[in-house]
Amino acid sequence: MDNMLFDSRRMADGYANDRPWLHKSVIDRMKAGFIHKIPFHNGLDVGCGAGLSTKALKLICDKVTGTDISEEMVHICKTLYEAPEYNFYTAKAEETEMPQTPYDIVTAAGVVDWVDMDRFLENMKFVMAENAPLIIYDFWISDKMLGNQAYTDWYQNLYLKNFPKPPRNTIAWEKQGTPEGFSLTNHTMCQMEYEFDMSAFIRFMLTQTNINSKIESGGMTENEVHDWMQKTLSPIFQEQRQTLIFDGYIRIYIRG
Repeated sequence: MDNMLFDSRRMADGYANDRPWLHKSVIDRMKAGFIHKIPFHNGLDVGCGAGLSTKALKLICDKVTGTDISEEMVHICKTLYEAPEYNFYTAKAEETEMPQTPYDIVTAAGVVDWVDMDRFLENMKFVMAENAPLIIYDFWISDKMLGNQAYTDWYQNLYLKNFPKPPRNTIAWEKQGTPEGFSLTNHTMCQMEYEFDMSAFIRFMLTQTNINSKIESGGMTENEVHDWMQKTLSPIFQEQRQTLIFDGYIRIYIRG
């Protein structure tokens, strides 16, 4: 994974302060299937970012370890989550260290498009306990706001044309069959809603890889992006809060 898209203090601060905690909704959706196992003891959150997904995993786990390729992300995690139940260190998703006790649950939120799938899974088999769940999930902005066709037009005709998606591994795991060493027990597509005012939405959008790629490549400055967003989104928000629809999925694999 190219950590240029994530390894900056600006992105780490944005991930910590400006992204909605939708990870909790994902954990809540899958709790019922694990009711006989909760709480888990020793959990791993791969690609922890600024810790929102790790905090969500902690809801069903006694202690958690978060890893991320970005030193800036790990630094802010260590600042925000100082309790002994949390541990963070810098590592690629494919290079998680073997813990003293194998992990009995692993989550990976918004990670798999950025990793070598085979190396990642081999590493997970190395660090996970037998019968432990590997929960791979993601959610992303869609071109839909509740009752707001103007946003759909903006997203399709302005946003994506000015800020195309950077390259990533767009492998659909479910089309590759069940990975060797794991069994797929659940695959759920989902939608989530989150309400923003325009200022909060712009701050959130400044953490998107599309926009960060443009900024890091020198195509636009952060201030230029902010001004463009404010100008083009004002007719859409009209000084009111709007509800953005996120698309997502949850896939649960069992080790062994």
